[in-house]
Amino acid sequence: MRARKAYQQKNKIKLHHSIRRQFALIFISLLAGSFVLCWFLNDTFLERYYISKKAKNINSVYERINLAITSDSIDVANLEGTMRMGFQNNIITVILDVTNNLLIASPNGGEEFKGVVLRYRYGYYRYKIEADVVGRFIYQGEQQSRLDNTEYLGRFGTLANGSTYLICTPIPSIQESVEIANRFLAYTGIGMMLIGGIIIWMVTKKVTDPILELASISERMTNLDFDAKYHSPNKRLHNEVALLGDNINQLSDSLEKTISELKTANNELMRDIEKKEKIDEMRQEFISNVSHELKTPIALIQGYAEGLVEGVNDDPESMKFYCDVIMDEAGKMNRMVRKLLTLNQLEFGSNTVSMERFDVVTLIRNYIQSAQILTKQNGIEVRMAEYAPIYVWGDEYLTEEVFMNYFTNAVNHCTDMRGNLPETGADEIRVRADGSSTRPGKIIDIRLEIRENKVRVMVFNTGEMIPEESLPHLWEKFYKVDKARTREYGGSGVGLSIVKAIMESMNQTYGVQNYTNGVLFWFELELCAQGKDGEN
Repeated sequence: MRARKAYQQKNKIKLHHSIRRQFALIFISLLAGSFVLCWFLNDTFLERYYISKKAKNINSVYERINLAITSDSIDVANLEGTMRMGFQNNIITVILDVTNNLLIASPNGGEEFKGVVLRYRYGYYRYKIEADVVGRFIYQGEQQSRLDNTEYLGRFGTLANGSTYLICTPIPSIQESVEIANRFLAYTGIGMMLIGGIIIWMVTKKVTDPILELASISERMTNLDFDAKYHSPNKRLHNEVALLGDNINQLSDSLEKTISELKTANNELMRDIEKKEKIDEMRQEFISNVSHELKTPIALIQGYAEGLVEGVNDDPESMKFYCDVIMDEAGKMNRMVRKLLTLNQLEFGSNTVSMERFDVVTLIRNYIQSAQILTKQNGIEVRMAEYAPIYVWGDEYLTEEVFMNYFTNAVNHCTDMRGNLPETGADEIRVRADGSSTRPGKIIDIRLEIRENKVRVMVFNTGEMIPEESLPHLWEKFYKVDKARTREYGGSGVGLSIVKAIMESMNQTYGVQNYTNGVLFWFELELCAQGKDGEN
């Protein structure tokens, strides 16, 4: 009932439009029509039917009396049975013998009809009816009687033994019976209509409530709510509504599954579209950046090569300078192409990451030793404390690539911070020599710090801080904070992008932090259990 009312209120369905009311009105109208028709037929034809039945009874009584009374004898037993039958059916029987003596008279008023029979016998009856035919007549006694002017249905005639008979029944009693029957039919019909209307209203509720529930479920399905299911109130009664409910439940499950698959496919399609758009943007950006980066070295190579061909300077020293520039620019182009190829393999997953156990301390020391010539040429002091072996999990080759990019970046940006070393602070990287905090020079400080199950490798170089607005863009391809300085040392702006791709391929973290006297780049690796035992 609540679901039905809520559904009607929500959809503003008026009560006289509800299917329950329509069903009730149809069935109640049929019930009322049936009652009116029955009453009309009863009122119109019941009296005729009743009179025809009485006529048959009168004829039946006559035949039995005629059979019981013959010219020779009287069958008393048969005659008594016939009289009882007539009395039960309110049939009056009167028989006069040939001498006008009363032979038989019904106890329900037969003697009063003796004079009527006599007048019939001698032809004095005013409303004479045909002999041996059931008809109507009006009683007229010899003296004033309660039966005067009463209409009867009966038959007159002569039996086989010559006796004259009258078999009749009062018509008013028939009419009274018909009236009582019609009145009783009216009372019972009205009562049955009231009871039937209540029953129909209750039955239609049983029929329409499941239909309204199905309508509510279908409405929720239009809003893509598939949690609502139809539950039959009577599991044993599997009718058409229950079958429809089962089909709607199956439809709901199918729609939910189909929509889920469509959403999944749509999500995958959107991801593919975004990936394609991203790849297109990356391709366009790559082409644009590579074109921009290669434009200068190609122009220099072309210019100096043309100078050599045209013999602008014929002296050996100038020719050597031209050749050195060409070789230097070609080397820059070669390094940039190799880095771009490495980055492309990392970003598109074509480079397999091999996770292995290695000592990160040994890896760093070996690289620092191989880069001594580079640091000495630039007048840089490299500092690294003594550490016991620290074993980590990672790709050793790619880890070395990350450290190399950090170290090369530190070398290229390391400057003399004379007179600008910071005061002692808990969060500052200390750059000291022989315990002094004021010693000038270019310094690269390398530290390792164990944090729970991670080891953080930090590469710090003295120099200018990176502008805060540039920090989020450092890991983007071809991004350069100081383009003039980057061009000076032959940087391409790809190194830190390679670091980002490598660390993400190993699911490890990385970052950068400004200090008042320089910049620190760091990355983390997963620590082995053996490495924890040897931590410094």
